[in-house]
Amino acid sequence: MAFGWRCTGVAWPGDVPRLGWSKGAERRVSTLAYGVGLGFRAVGERHCVGARGNECPLGAVVSVRSTGARCPECARLDRAHSVAADTLLDDPRTYRVYLAWFGPGLVKVGITREERGAARLREQGAVVFSWLGRGPLMAARRTEEVLRAALGVPDRIPYARKRAVRGRLPGERERFGEVAELYGRAAELEGRGWPESLERLPLDVVDHGGIFGLDRAPRATRSVRELVEGGLVAGELVAAAGPDLHLAVSGGEGGRGGVVVLDTRLITGWELAAVDPAAANDVRVPLIDIAGGGVQGGLF
Repeated sequence: MAFGWRCTGVAWPGDVPRLGWSKGAERRVSTLAYGVGLGFRAVGERHCVGARGNECPLGAVVSVRSTGARCPECARLDRAHSVAADTLLDDPRTYRVYLAWFGPGLVKVGITREERGAARLREQGAVVFSWLGRGPLMAARRTEEVLRAALGVPDRIPYARKRAVRGRLPGERERFGEVAELYGRAAELEGRGWPESLERLPLDVVDHGGIFGLDRAPRATRSVRELVEGGLVAGELVAAAGPDLHLAVSGGEGGRGGVVVLDTRLITGWELAAVDPAAANDVRVPLIDIAGGGVQGGLF
């Protein structure tokens, strides 16, 4: 099945977000910049993105609200090679354990391959983070479980909750303090459940508020619920965090302006046609109010 250009999502290999694109075997990347327009219109139906770099053999149509954009079979194949699924127990690579802060009282513990650096933290939209330790995969996994229980923090936080607190972040000092306090509690667990094979790393709090643009962008009030065929998304990029792009829109004639969050996981699997955001600065797909969770029905 032939498709036009399809978005593969946002990557954060460095301090600047990049959008990936694919068309058959072709690949390309668009580097994003704040203050620059971004616009597209969805074409046709949404199709499965495949697994492990391979196209879906069925070209299956998938749900417009799915953030994975995979059919059941491709989702199973993709997860079969995932560290999160605990299927790579003999992985010889070094892993790191981290604390990630997304807003007041919103902290998680997780692990990532050491070779990836902080890319995983940026991809999750972590506003602040600190490393806790490094070592073999199973030691890192065990530490993650110990810290979740001891600190009372989860290993996953829904993106809806991250968006809800993103518009009212405290200053850098307060952000640093919350992470430092949790780090101190975690360090006290050495010798009391902390695996000996996991080396504890010193406190080094990293703040992403600047590279995400959150400290200077207007507060986002709505987010895209789903794309639809012919649906328009066009605005000025003012901030980005993880897969979320914050777009300032004028709303067009009779529309409602403001900042709208686009979760780019919702646009994977769609064929997208470029639109000039200067000529069509608007979002015409179903939206959700971030604070209240209410749905704005229809294409307006």
